[in-house]
Amino acid sequence: MNAVRVVLMKELRDLFRDRRTVMIALLMGPILVPALLIGMGVLASKKQVTQMEKTLELPVVGAEHAPNLVAWLASQNIEIRPAPDDPEQAIREQDQDVILRIPATFGEHWRGSEPAPVEILHDASRQDSQIPVRRVEGLLEQYGRTVGSLRLLARGISPGVTSPLQVTRQDLSTPEARRGMVLSMMLPYLLILMAFLGGAYLVIDVTAGERERQSLEPLLATPAARGAIMSGKIAAASLFGMLSLMLTLLGLKIGFQFVPAGGLQLDVSLLTIGKLLLILAPMVLIGSTLLTLIAASVKSVKEAQSYMSVLMMLPIVPALILMVNPVKTQLWMFTVPFLAQNQMITRIVRLEPASALEWLVYLAAGLGLSALLWLAAARLYHQEKLAISA
Repeated sequence: MNAVRVVLMKELRDLFRDRRTVMIALLMGPILVPALLIGMGVLASKKQVTQMEKTLELPVVGAEHAPNLVAWLASQNIEIRPAPDDPEQAIREQDQDVILRIPATFGEHWRGSEPAPVEILHDASRQDSQIPVRRVEGLLEQYGRTVGSLRLLARGISPGVTSPLQVTRQDLSTPEARRGMVLSMMLPYLLILMAFLGGAYLVIDVTAGERERQSLEPLLATPAARGAIMSGKIAAASLFGMLSLMLTLLGLKIGFQFVPAGGLQLDVSLLTIGKLLLILAPMVLIGSTLLTLIAASVKSVKEAQSYMSVLMMLPIVPALILMVNPVKTQLWMFTVPFLAQNQMITRIVRLEPASALEWLVYLAAGLGLSALLWLAAARLYHQEKLAISA
């Protein structure tokens, strides 16, 4: 243990001598991540409120076929606009978000008390058009229900006979979960990425870098066990990664104090920060040991860094899988790297508790994988060719 401590202090001392690198590593994350998350959340919230409350410009094709409907829409914070010459092209070229088309047969069906056709033109692949489309659909449904009720009353029939069921919905999600939808998608990926690669620079430098500088061989020639030397290097990278994560979470805590009331919020109490650090600690160890294994098996720093582009994609894989194929949380998920962290962080963001069994499985799986990677890296550290520079 004394050798591990000596190597740990040596590596940290050497790292903090490079002040520029330390400042970038310890300040860029704590500043950029909170700014990115809070900025995106507040922007999305403001845009949604603005689109729901502002006057909606609605081009209408065939407005003359349904003057009463058009007049009613105009009274509902809708500004009726003349239709473009080519409505389909206007939607495809994103000149318009939504266009209402009323066919010439509308009046005939209307007078015959038949369902009168109307058509909403939009591009479902565009996120910014979803709110305007929902507004138009909601207003058309409201108008249809109102007219339908009046028709029944004119015939002496209670409108209630057409509604044998009264269906209501009770939303059991917490306010924090609803406001944290953006955070639940972005925050896990960013935190997992920072934990996984937080000590990347130090890990690569203290193995592949020292081998290139021919300073690793004298260190391995000391009486200290090679496993202890490697453990000290991993411990230094892990401590540095945890420090960066803690500063990032504190940055989020400070940043959310400036979010306008009613906007995007996140519970960033000291207890929550402690839980997030506990969740991410196994990922820091996994990242440090995996990068040590890679750095010990390659011939140069450049080759080790070439693996970074691939490793950066790993944390986003669970988010993509869950986006395409959402599944209910099951116990086995807490044994899968990256997916387990994603599930745990999402629960923290949504203020949902995790059971003692889930915590136990999660920590056991994470620490167990770290141990396996440590053993694999230790085997490489015991090979004599490790000390030979490329």
